[in-house]
Amino acid sequence: MTVVATPPAPKLELPPLKLGPLTVDTPVILAPMAGITNSAFRRLCREYGGGLYVAEMVTSRALVERTPESLRIIAHDDDEKVRSVQLYGVDPVTVGQAVRMLVEEDRADHIDLNFGCPVPKVTRRGGGSALPWKIDLFTSIVRTAVKEASKGNIPLTIKMRKGIDEDHLTYLDAGRIARDSGVAAVALHGRTTAQFYSGQADWSAIARLREALPDVPVLGNGDIWSAEDAIRMVRETGVDGVVVGRGCQGRPWLFGDLMAAFEGSQERHTPDLRKVAESVYRHAELMVETFGDEGKALREIRKHMAWYFKGYVVGGELRTKLAMVTSLEVLRGTLDQLDLDSPYPGGDAEGPRGRAGSPKKVALPKDWLLDRNMDAEQSREICHAELDVSGG
Repeated sequence: MTVVATPPAPKLELPPLKLGPLTVDTPVILAPMAGITNSAFRRLCREYGGGLYVAEMVTSRALVERTPESLRIIAHDDDEKVRSVQLYGVDPVTVGQAVRMLVEEDRADHIDLNFGCPVPKVTRRGGGSALPWKIDLFTSIVRTAVKEASKGNIPLTIKMRKGIDEDHLTYLDAGRIARDSGVAAVALHGRTTAQFYSGQADWSAIARLREALPDVPVLGNGDIWSAEDAIRMVRETGVDGVVVGRGCQGRPWLFGDLMAAFEGSQERHTPDLRKVAESVYRHAELMVETFGDEGKALREIRKHMAWYFKGYVVGGELRTKLAMVTSLEVLRGTLDQLDLDSPYPGGDAEGPRGRAGSPKKVALPKDWLLDRNMDAEQSREICHAELDVSGG
């Protein structure tokens, strides 16, 4: 892979991120993404740069019930210095039990709570980015989780969105509640639930949260497609670190660019097609190790193909074949058909990736927006609303 070096840029004076007893030297966090941030992808990213690498979201109920899939999700490689787990839940009791399990069984060094997921199957049950609207429920979950995590001196953070829509913003109230409950940091994605991933992230909201919470680390998330975007976010908002999601899909080397940028270097990775192909094959091999099933691993790698080859000259027929690979042997043969000497295509390989979707009406429980607190019926139903699947 070609690394382009230019004269050093002024170093961004951003200290290491402190999360309780943990120190993250490069203040960059890999956002948990369902079906993406498994141990294979986390390893690829770690090999390029420093940061905090969070596993896929796991539901509290599935974890407490010890489903095989939930235990796979929270598994970490032996050399992962910080075992980071993100929990989703809507019931304080179940969330507390899940945190207690992670602490007592020494399965995590950092725990994050998901209050940012906009997916309908989550929000229609009152979870994810819909949950902070209910102040009493949100407070109870965060306080319970912090209490259980503190028993093992495990820092607990939260990740959230601005609110349900522009008429139902929650991020300032939720941030203050989380801070007062003892969280180690608050991360904000500058979009509402209704936006999904469309439009532009509102970095001004991230700046307002940073100003409102001077006594706890605030992390910014949304539209970080390059190292330059991360630098600009820090300078415009004053955040203590950045959270990277879709920007690293098909680009694990982005973490190398980010580390270089925070160290004041303008070195950037510009992989030719040969290097991309090597990364794809290594990713697939690591996926086989992760799942222990070559067929499943190759089905999982298919979704990454369009991201890896974005902007590169790859014919339609080969793209179709790459999206249908069934084995490592087939993958190797297909990759060898590429024009591997093709150079880095520049800007065409950068920028937004993944499906942005479009603004939509948010799926919510009945009468969810009528009051900021739970009514009796909602309180009775919430304990049955835990999803029993993980990773989404």
